[in-house]
Formats: sequence, C-alpha cells, structure tokens
Amino acid sequence: MIFKPYYFVLFAIFIAYIICILIALCLGDENLSPVNLFKYLFGDDELLRTIILQGRFPRIIMAILIGMLLASSGAITQSVFSNPIADPYIIGIAAAATFGAVLAYLLNLGDFYYGILGFVCAALFSLFVFKISSRASLATLLIIGIATSSFLGAFTSFFTYYIGEDSFKIVAWLMGNLGSASWLRVSFLIGPLILCLLYFYAFKNELNIILCGDEEACNLGVNARKLKINLLIISSLAVSFAVAFSGLIAFVGLIIPHAVRLMLKNYNNALVIPFCTLLGGLFLLICDSIARTILAPIQLPIGILTSLFGAPIFLYLALSARRFL
Repeated sequence: MIFKPYYFVLFAIFIAYIICILIALCLGDENLSPVNLFKYLFGDDELLRTIILQGRFPRIIMAILIGMLLASSGAITQSVFSNPIADPYIIGIAAAATFGAVLAYLLNLGDFYYGILGFVCAALFSLFVFKISSRASLATLLIIGIATSSFLGAFTSFFTYYIGEDSFKIVAWLMGNLGSASWLRVSFLIGPLILCLLYFYAFKNELNIILCGDEEACNLGVNARKLKINLLIISSLAVSFAVAFSGLIAFVGLIIPHAVRLMLKNYNNALVIPFCTLLGGLFLLICDSIARTILAPIQLPIGILTSLFGAPIFLYLALSARRFL
C-alpha cells in the first residue's frame, strides 16, 4: 500500500508515463505528430498501423519491463549486501547472466532459454558473492566483482570471436540493444517480472528488518541468511531475463534506487520497491527513446547512454563511501 503523502508523486509518475509513451510512439525513422499517430492507429493504412503496433509499441513495453526488472533487483541487491554500490552490474551478477545467455546462443537454444541459462549462472554467482561478502569489506567486494566480471567477460569475448561472422549481433547485444523487441519477447518478460515483484514485496517488512543487522533480525524471528539467499536468487532471475533480451544495460540498478530514496527521503521497502519499479521503467523508456533518435537513422546502443549517466554517479557514490573501505 502506498502511503498517502506519496500519492502526488505516484500521480506525477503516471502522467510522465503517458507523455513518454506518446512521445516514443511518435519518434522513429519517420517522426509523427500526435494527430497523425492517432490517424494511423485508427485509419485504413494497415502498413503504418503494423509498424506502430508491431514495431514501436513492443519496444516501448519491453524497455519499461526491463527497466523495472533491473531497478527492482538493484534495490534488493543493495539491501541484501547493506551497501550503496552493490549493483548487479558492478558486482558481476549481470556478467554471469550474460555468460549464460551466450552459452544458450552457442547451443542454438530458443530465446526463452537465454533467460534460463542466464538465471542459472547468475544465481550460482550470486550465492558465491553472498558467501564471501560476510567476510569482505566493500573494497574487497568491488574487487571480486570487477575481477569476476573480467574473467567471465573473457569467456564471452572468446565465444564471440569463435562465432565469427555472426559475432556482430552479439557485440551489439552486449552493448545493450532493444532493437529485437517483439510481443513474444514481451510475453517472456512479464512472468519473471510479476514473480519477482510479488516475492520482493511479500518480504518487504523482513527486508526492512535485516537492514538493522542480522543479529537484530534474529532477535525478531527473521532468518536473515536464508532470506538474503532467497532474495538474491529471485533478484538473479530478474537480472538474467533482462540481460537475455537486452544485453548489458549498466547502472540502472544503481541510479534508480538512490534516486528514489533521495526523492522520497524514506528507506522503507514498502515504498522503495514499487517506486524503484516504476521509475526504472520510465528511466529506461526515456533512455531508449533518446538512443534510437539522437543519431537517427542510426540507433545508439542503450547501454552507452545508461553508462554515461551511471558512471559519474557510481564514482560519486564510491568516493562518498570511502569511509567504509
């Protein structure tokens, strides 16, 4: 339940969604005015209607769903590790999911299995990171994440080189790309998103408790270790399906949770989780709209834009958290 003082913020986000979706539908190889957009949608021109409904619209929905998956998983990961820069991309979970998705490509499996193999690799890696994080400082956690990402990235690069002429598709995918959006892929994302959000929100109160420390959580009857493992596994599911259909889109899980906490001035996960989900979708929709129009007709990989936004913020947070190193 959203607390009453935040209804205005929720309404503003809803209006922003309507405006951004309308603008995104109008933008493309041929820019349309809102009047022409509705004319084509409800007119007799079947070709233009198909371009909008089968080309632009599924990409818009896919950007929103992937943004929601990345932002919500980022909020959960930060809470589980109790540090401000434990983003799935930075600590290597996204790299593990990418490795699994590339394996699925090499095995010539269907789209859905990209997410499955990505989930298996990301979940195993998450458990590994969680096991060592209890004995590691923030600096050590970052080093492990960077080193492991590089290690898995080396395998991914090798496979990309091995594939040969078709490797350009993987290179473009690794930079973050929503150009292959379709209603089928959208349907593949809806299930994991609903499952993850329901699980995250069901344990919102327990998640608030473990922020106070494992010992305090134990005194209140919460098995912090088991809950953290379960949350990491479900978070890995969210990241793996996002990576499977969009490639590596960095820093969404870092930027949005911090923006939400600063905006709401509240760390209660009953608020943070739904607002991160909503703002994550809106943020990635805006980034994708910019990416596919700023150099039109060339479409810029969306991962480049999110990195441009996220890297300075990550640097600021890392420097701000130096007292923990």
